Amino acid sequence: MPALSYRQLPYPKLQLLRALVGIGILVSVVSMLGVVFGQSALPSRRVLLGGLSVRPSSSMTRSGLRTSGGGSSTSSPSGSGRGTESSGMRSAMKAVDGYGALTPPRRLSNYISHATGNGRMMKGDVPVWRMHKLNAKPSRIIPPLAMTERARRSLHANSEAVKSQGVVQSEEYKSFNSQGGKRTRVSDIFSDKGKQEDWIGRQVVLKGWIRTLRAQKKLAFMELNDGSSFNGIQIVLDSESLVGGESKFSEVVSDVSTGAAVAVMGQIVKSPAKGQSLEIKCEDIKVVGIVYDNDKYPLQKKRHSLEFLRSIAHLRARTNTFAAVARVRSSLALGVHNYFHDLGFKHLHSPIITASDCEGAGEMFRVTTLDVAGLSQGSGGSSDLRGAGDDHDTDAAANLFKQDFFEKPAFLTVSGQLSGETYATALGDIYTFGPTFRAENSQTSRHLAEFWMIEPEMAFADIHDAMDNCEGMVRQVATVAMSECPDDLNFFSKFYEKQLKQRLDLISNKPFKRLQYSDAVKLLQEEIAKDRSVWEYPDVEFGTDLQTEHERWICEKWADGAATFVYNYPRDIKAFYMRDNDDGKTVAAFDLLVPGVGELAGGSQREERLEVLRKKLKEFNLNEDDYWWYMDLRRYGSVPHSGYGVGFERLVCYLTGMANVRDVIPYPRYPGNAEF
Repeated sequence: MPALSYRQLPYPKLQLLRALVGIGILVSVVSMLGVVFGQSALPSRRVLLGGLSVRPSSSMTRSGLRTSGGGSSTSSPSGSGRGTESSGMRSAMKAVDGYGALTPPRRLSNYISHATGNGRMMKGDVPVWRMHKLNAKPSRIIPPLAMTERARRSLHANSEAVKSQGVVQSEEYKSFNSQGGKRTRVSDIFSDKGKQEDWIGRQVVLKGWIRTLRAQKKLAFMELNDGSSFNGIQIVLDSESLVGGESKFSEVVSDVSTGAAVAVMGQIVKSPAKGQSLEIKCEDIKVVGIVYDNDKYPLQKKRHSLEFLRSIAHLRARTNTFAAVARVRSSLALGVHNYFHDLGFKHLHSPIITASDCEGAGEMFRVTTLDVAGLSQGSGGSSDLRGAGDDHDTDAAANLFKQDFFEKPAFLTVSGQLSGETYATALGDIYTFGPTFRAENSQTSRHLAEFWMIEPEMAFADIHDAMDNCEGMVRQVATVAMSECPDDLNFFSKFYEKQLKQRLDLISNKPFKRLQYSDAVKLLQEEIAKDRSVWEYPDVEFGTDLQTEHERWICEKWADGAATFVYNYPRDIKAFYMRDNDDGKTVAAFDLLVPGVGELAGGSQREERLEVLRKKLKEFNLNEDDYWWYMDLRRYGSVPHSGYGVGFERLVCYLTGMANVRDVIPYPRYPGNAEF
């Protein structure tokens, strides 16, 4: 029998069909009105409120809404539940029987309006939402329902139930419940003090470590620091507003101590306390990592000596001092890269293992796979290996090193300069920035066995070009430190170097001075003659390698606090690759001296003349065969070129006021210490 359209139906049946359709429409309208005015016409139907399933019922009271789950509640994310509530939303969404999610799914807070005293829902200036059947197109639009603060907290408490239904959650809540996820950094909140008011009222997820905890009966105050800025932020826990209530509050307070890791979700509010503009009103908190033995935790809330903190270098970054050093060091490194990048320099990754002694001093770490223990038991003793390195032209040495990995003596580099020169004579301007090593048995505050060097090389450049470039680089990184790390520098100024701000202002704004070595010697001789007893090294003459006290007097007294270049040093105290001046006694070399530190940088114009360089290699007892590739640069298209090196740790010391280079590198290496 062919199907009939509704127009072909007999009139009585057509009327009946129209009546049924009308009743269905009426029932739907009444149901929605019941949701809005607190009366339920269809108790079995549910609508979604920003991801929460709500059964319209007559139990909607002045306090708010009742959820479809009745009076029970599920556990909070940490496992502690909340008791029966007479108002607010008590449980997360359960199975959706016939009606599906809001379209489109958005943050719950976007849909919250305000409720009147009689429980009726008022329109707010928030987006409307659509109610529709699962897998159906959106239908009519209804105004948003109100939600109380307690209802909002109940939603957070039931994240697992929401998750099990596949409902789209807010990005903040996803992050809070995940091991990773997006989080707000403390530095983001405090980065622009002029816009901090814009953060008030926003819900955020923070993850970090507890610095301090003050707990009262129903309130607790935590300082959370995530390492992104010097200042932490205060977290306020209220047992009445915290998800999980008093039981969760007690659990957190008992588990959390200094050093514990936590994830916090809450609202940013204006802080009434002095010294802080904002704080977090905690809605939920999760203890991510506890301190198992609090009494043995080495970083208690007290001041520790720098010597003690060196013994726990794996934990010292959690202190104010070393966290601040790390942030400043990071900003300075980026400032260095940006400076050279803006000038068109190319970054070169120079090798760490080398067969060349750049400085010619012989204080290098050997790299070998030979059995050193076995050699020490041989006929020649442990001197077999050391002697082979000193005289590797002998047959014994050659035979010995043929057994080694590189089949020749190899060392950890003391500088990336020689490699840099090869690329500067091809690319024009390059720089290296990497670790270097020196086996110098020194325990001073200025020396490390492993340290980082900034080493630019410039083709078609003389010594004055190199000094100009060095001055620009130091000025820029000082400016970067002041602009990007003001709180860290304030800390250093308060506890380590009272004159730090004046030092940074001077180096940023006062032109660097330049002084020839011979003139510096005359000035020092005149000053020392006034009172030799106040000098540790009173004997100064042409050819003297200036000591730190001499360098500091030049820039602090003679130059009145200005950074100073001393240049044209005696050739006998400088390296083989530095260009000889026409006087035959000096080389085109310079040192940059700064107040409070002394030498910060050293550079020179490189010797580009082939025959002159050959003579200097012999003079310094260096084997020309080991530098055949370096000599090729002079054979094939040699050009005048210059460069310099800056010890990065010394630069960090100078710009932070820290006195010892061992405290500005994550894991210092020096004689007798290679821990961690």
